[in-house]
Amino acid sequence: MLAQAAERGLLVGNAPDTFLGAGLQSALRAVGAGHIGEPVAATTAVMGLGPEGWHPDPAFFYQPGAGPLFDLGPYYLTALVALFGGVSRVAASAARAREERVVGSGPRAGQVFPVAVPTHVSALVEFGSGVRATSVLSFDSALPRIQFEVTGTEGVLAVPDPNTFRGPLKVRANGAEDWRDLPVAGRVDGRGLGVLDLARAIRRGGAPRASGALALHVLQTMTAITHSAEHAEFTRVATCPAPPPPVPADWDPGAATLD
Repeated sequence: MLAQAAERGLLVGNAPDTFLGAGLQSALRAVGAGHIGEPVAATTAVMGLGPEGWHPDPAFFYQPGAGPLFDLGPYYLTALVALFGGVSRVAASAARAREERVVGSGPRAGQVFPVAVPTHVSALVEFGSGVRATSVLSFDSALPRIQFEVTGTEGVLAVPDPNTFRGPLKVRANGAEDWRDLPVAGRVDGRGLGVLDLARAIRRGGAPRASGALALHVLQTMTAITHSAEHAEFTRVATCPAPPPPVPADWDPGAATLD
């Protein structure tokens, strides 16, 4: 698809676009401003008991192309790439807690369905910039957990949930006993930001931030994580793009730009 689009002079946009929201963009600006010194590593986790407790037809979440890695991984990995640039290689381990799950709500409640993918994935992600990230994605945890922290030479940044467009941003400097709030700047209405940025990219020339190339890289990273877990080896990622350009703090999605 991307090759055909390039041949025809077309642009491709792709989800997720949550990294364009005020929360993640403020985190990106905080890192750039040196609030934690030079970034060294990141730790992310998204854990819970899986969607069968609330989704009336959850079987597809447990088939190839899904599971916690492909369901939630795009949000976390896209945010990481926006912060640190492209991924160079990964190492991973994965497990499947149960071979079957039970629908917990709706007309199919009580029905049993098979699990065909890992439901707990632990990944070490190395970026071309030299930063490392440790990421856990799980449908097996009784304790819900959402974590996104960036460790730098001068402190730690607690980043908002990358599955949303907003959220608190906190920093803890080396030697400090408490977290300190940082300002979150930008519009908090998020849905459609990627489409809007794509439309403006068409008019101004150049690539959109939530581009097809970015999405392809994230997909390649997830397939590399899958390969690494299956073969117990480091796996390189085919592409290693630069991070998308940041969104200015005063960017106004509602501004009229047509003459």
